[in-house]
Order: sequence, then structure tokens, then C-alpha cells
Amino acid sequence: MARLIDLRMLVEACIDFPDEDIDFLEAADALGKLAHIKQLQQRLFVSAKQGSLLREGVHVVLVGQPNVGKSSLLNQLAGDEIAIVTPIAGTTRDTVREEIDIQGVPFHIIDTAGLRDTSCEVEQIGISRTWNAVEKASLVLLLLDAREGESEADRVILARLPTGLPVVKVFNKIDLLSAPTAESGQDVFVSAKTGAGMDGLRLRLLALAGWEQTGEGAFMARERHLRAMKSAREHIENAETNWRQLEFFAEELKLAQNSLSAITGEFCADDLLGEIFSRFCIGK
Repeated sequence: MARLIDLRMLVEACIDFPDEDIDFLEAADALGKLAHIKQLQQRLFVSAKQGSLLREGVHVVLVGQPNVGKSSLLNQLAGDEIAIVTPIAGTTRDTVREEIDIQGVPFHIIDTAGLRDTSCEVEQIGISRTWNAVEKASLVLLLLDAREGESEADRVILARLPTGLPVVKVFNKIDLLSAPTAESGQDVFVSAKTGAGMDGLRLRLLALAGWEQTGEGAFMARERHLRAMKSAREHIENAETNWRQLEFFAEELKLAQNSLSAITGEFCADDLLGEIFSRFCIGK
């Protein structure tokens, strides 16, 4: 923030007091200062994102047709018998939630009722709750039976998932295949019964969550902090693109600082004017 204020001070002084003969663009190295601010802000954003993951966790919803192994997968991830598992399709009628830890990152795993057409009123309520959980999810694991591959019913489920929501196809029951299957693309192949492929799934969850081992301390950010920093980054990029137009440059720097002020506290126009007078002795 201090570097951004310094840069704003130079720009505003150049605009408001041109008789001071400040060679802003060259002597003050405005673009160099802006590039440094951009670099620092990006590092802070990465740290804040990691901190937000540690603070808020990731909400993962398991969806799929009945009897594809959603509850078994929840139990395998949790390392405990959390959900009831039977060969009877439709055993899970309500959402079952469990928090797990993967490399220090909390994941809130939500098992749901199998998705299918049904006349059972109780099962219909469970399916409705499945879709409600999907609407609040950070990402979705779509479970499929590896023996059958992707069916038309699976494609119907995929089509109904919210646009932009990260989805991983998890082909379960590979222990029942007569021959090993070749993994393709971004799909994951596991056995919720034996645990085969689970390490790969955990790594995929971390990658989708955006977790990075930076070796630096994480800023325990809230979601509003991330929004503020993302907004500041966009304004800094706009300023960099339009640096030749000083008034536009100044406005984008101001908007970037306003975004960061949501985290650090307000810094008003009078504060900036005071900085200009103290640095340049204008009027003395």
C-alpha cells in the first residue's frame, strides 16, 4: 500500500502542480514502480488465497447415479465408516457431511442421494437436497461406474451442473475390471473399496482448490479480502496499459488503492494531498 501511495503522490503532483517541473515518466521511473507494485500484489494475492483455503476450506460434493460408490468414496477419504454402505440403490437419502484434511487443507466432503427418476417421495426430497448442495459447492466429483463408462444418464447429470463449476469425473470400482484401464485426460480412476488411485484423487483435489506449497506464511484471508485484491490487481493492470494518459493512470491507481483500503483502512484525498506537500514543499 505504501508504494502505491508513493506512486499516486507522484502522479497527482504532476497533474495538479505542473509548474513543479517533475519529469514523472522518466525521472520517477513510474512504470518501474508500478511493475514492482504489481509483483508484490501478486505475491500477496497468492499468499492470501492459500490462507483463505486454510481458513474456509473447500466444499466438495459427491454426485452420481445410485450405487456408483459415493458413500464408499466418502468413507475412503475420511478413513472411517461415516456413511452407510449397502448394495441397495438409494441407500443414501440425505446429505452426509465430513471434514477431512489433505496436506493441511480442510475439505468439506458432502455425500448425496443418487440422482435418478423416482416416484419415492422420500428419495425425491433427498435428490432435491443433492442439487441444493451442488449450488453451494466449490467443486463436484461426479462418480461413474468404471465398468460401464459414461452413460447417457451421466451426461444428463453433467448438463445440469452449474456452468463454471469445476467437475472431476471419478471412475470408481476399478477393482472389478477384468483388465487395467488406461487413464485419460483429466479423469480419475479409483477403487473406493481397496483405496487404489486415492492418492491421485487427493492431489487432484489440492490442484483444483488452488493449493500451492509456497514455503511462505499464508495470509489468513477472508473471501472479501480476495475480492478486494483481485479488484486492485485489475486496476493496476489497467493503469499499466494506459500509462501514457496521466489522468486515466491516476484514476486507476486511485481505484486500486480504494480496493485495498477495504482491507487496510481508508486513505482519503486530504491524506494524499498532505503527502504531496510534505514531499515536494509545494508553495514554500
